[in-house]
Amino acid sequence: MPSIGHIIYIPGVLLIGLAFGFRLGARAVRAELERREQERRR
Repeated sequence: MPSIGHIIYIPGVLLIGLAFGFRLGARAVRAELERREQERRR
């Protein structure tokens, strides 16, 4: 049986990883859209 620390720690780490990945992915998408907009203007 996992301890109470594991019950809190594991979902916490997963949520932090999810938030970090979402931030990096959103930044990459915004950069790609900006790059495509720059190419379209030329």
